[in-house]
Formats: sequence, structure tokens, C-alpha cells
Amino acid sequence: MNAIWLKILPYIAALLLVAGALFGAYHHGETVANDEWQARWNDRDTRDAQAKEQNEAAERAKEQARQQAINKVVQNGQALIDTAAAAVTAANRESDRLRSAADGLASRIAASQAGGNSCTAAASAAATRAVMVLADVFKRADQRAGDLAGFADQSHSRGVTCEQAFDGLSSVK
Repeated sequence: MNAIWLKILPYIAALLLVAGALFGAYHHGETVANDEWQARWNDRDTRDAQAKEQNEAAERAKEQARQQAINKVVQNGQALIDTAAAAVTAANRESDRLRSAADGLASRIAASQAGGNSCTAAASAAATRAVMVLADVFKRADQRAGDLAGFADQSHSRGVTCEQAFDGLSSVK
């Protein structure tokens, strides 16, 4: 029986050597394939990271361009609003001058109508009262027109600013 094992032993050893060589070759091939795939994944991850950085830089540039456009629009809008406010102030000064002139005219008419004969005193008082009412209506109408003009100028300036901001944001790609 020992003789049989001695005859089979070299075949078993050869078979084990072949099996070990096959397993070693398989393991080596698997390791090489895994390393190759890992290298591909690493390259892909590197490209993805670079693309992400480039995309973030491009988006930051767009955001900065939009912010600069908005800042410019705000500055232009503030200049328009300041110009409108200055125009309102100038118009109010002119309006005050006109109202003072209307008051002076009404006072002169009242003074000129106050003297005279007694027959025309009642008519004179009515005419003076009508002139005073007319002067008051003129002052109030002028004041209201000034208020409405100021409101309209500011609304227009704000609308132009808003429109420019929208155009600025939509034109930046």
C-alpha cells in the first residue's frame, strides 16, 4: 500500500502544483483587473472634481457679474431718485413762490375793494371773498399737483430701476 502511495505521490504533487499555479494566475489576474478598475475610477473621480471646481468658478463669476449689474442699476436708480427729489424740491420752491404771489394778489384785491362807496361795498365784499376762495383753490390745486408730480417722478424712477435690474439679470448668462 505504501508502494501505491509512492507511485501516486508525484502525480498528486504535480496536480497540486498545477492547481496552485492556476490559483496564483487567477488571483494575479483578479488583482490586475481590480487595480485597472481602481485606476479608472480614480481618474473619473479626478475629472469629476476638476469639472466641479470649474463649474463652481464659472457660477461664481456669473454671480459676481449679476451682483455688479445689480449694484450698477441700484446706483443709477438712486441717481434717478435723487434727481427726481431735487426736481420736486425745486418745484416746491417755485410753487411756494406762486402761492405767495396769489396770496399777495388776493390781499391787494381785498385792500383795493375795501375802500370805495357804500353801494358797492356789498358787491366788493363778495368779489373779495370770491377772489380769496379762488386763490385758496389755486393754492390747494397747486400743492396737490406738486405732490402728485413728486409721487409720479419717484414711481417712474423706481420703475425704471426695477426694469433695469430685471434686464441686467436676464442679460447675464
